[in-house]
Amino acid sequence: MAFSGTVSDPLNVGGIDLRLKFAGDSLRDLYDLTGVLLPETPSFSTDGRLRADFKQKNRMRFDYQDFNGRIGDSDIHGSLTYTTGKPRPKLSGDMESKQLRLADLGPLIGVDSGKGTKKGAARQAGDRPQPAGKVLPADRFETDKWQVMDADVRFKGRRIEHGGTLPISDLSTHVILEDGDLRLQPVRFGLANGSIAGSVHLQGDKKPLQGEANLQARRLKLKALMPNVEMMQKTLGEMNGDVQLRGSGNSVAALLGNSNGNLKLLMNDGLISRNLMEILGLNVGNYLIGQIFGDEEVRVNCAAANIDVTNGVARPQIFAFDTENALINVTGTASFASEQLDLTIDPESKGFRVITLRSPLYVRGTFKSPQAGVKAGPLIVRGAVAAALATLVTPAAALLALISPAEGDSNQCRTILSQMKK
Repeated sequence: MAFSGTVSDPLNVGGIDLRLKFAGDSLRDLYDLTGVLLPETPSFSTDGRLRADFKQKNRMRFDYQDFNGRIGDSDIHGSLTYTTGKPRPKLSGDMESKQLRLADLGPLIGVDSGKGTKKGAARQAGDRPQPAGKVLPADRFETDKWQVMDADVRFKGRRIEHGGTLPISDLSTHVILEDGDLRLQPVRFGLANGSIAGSVHLQGDKKPLQGEANLQARRLKLKALMPNVEMMQKTLGEMNGDVQLRGSGNSVAALLGNSNGNLKLLMNDGLISRNLMEILGLNVGNYLIGQIFGDEEVRVNCAAANIDVTNGVARPQIFAFDTENALINVTGTASFASEQLDLTIDPESKGFRVITLRSPLYVRGTFKSPQAGVKAGPLIVRGAVAAALATLVTPAAALLALISPAEGDSNQCRTILSQMKK
């Protein structure tokens, strides 16, 4: 730590005005020194102007202005104000990052991933909360620390790296923490030349935690979602979706395990093939595509899903794929609580096209190790899949709202869903 500046009313230490530079192993370590609750992070350094007013001993104010710093490999800039007093201390201000690695901020809201820090790695080595065979994150939210102080902070990130090939851009969010009640409202960011926007509300003052997420994905470009997949660069398709979920529990796995809500998804003008599934590492998808289409590369006119989630069990009202060769309907359930799948896939050839399979397929097993196969029993009666989908008027109509008016009739999902309404 290094500083230079002035002290006002030195006999009583009425205030300070300093140029302050300091660094450390983790922002979390500052809690014992300052009382400011910050997440565990990789090593950090910062340089800014610290002004403090100690005249009111029961309500002191600290302003850290125009600071520049780094957390791990991420840059961070801004101005923050910390005030003591009742009912709780409060941190407020604005921060910005030109390039941010999500791993550097780690558990921003109290989830201890232990990434990037020696202390975190030591803790993680002695405490492995993730159950064997499970994929949904089981790390617990440290909600007891959310009531230490309040916060009102706006954050902007121009480019966000999260370990993959798909960077997030133009992130902006308003973080409000009050007596353990945490809101990210709104949260917006760019992804795959489209956008995701919405809000997240986590009531850490409730036992167990109550959570709610409302998110909208609009105009995500398929070729930008998979920039390293050559075949997808031929598509002009887009993906749109809505997520509305609420649940209770002190981890992501627990929240989803008893969640209620709805998921909607539309994709138009895409491509599927066994080769694509292999590139994405989806062995079950590779098997399913091979059974239905063989080794062909098949154009997807529209993929549509309207899925209800009740007590942690996802059950599609409609989950269908309209391809150039076949119409495919998916039914069944996916349980977030047990992470078990029980799905049936019914394919049906279109017109004079012939697909390699006329039997239903199944996907069963766990999220981590799903198994697929051909269902024993009678062949699918020609026209049965189309007839079943024709009865799903209401869930199909609800998906039309995901198509922007600007797209007009160019989006093939509009034509297909409109026909289902008739």
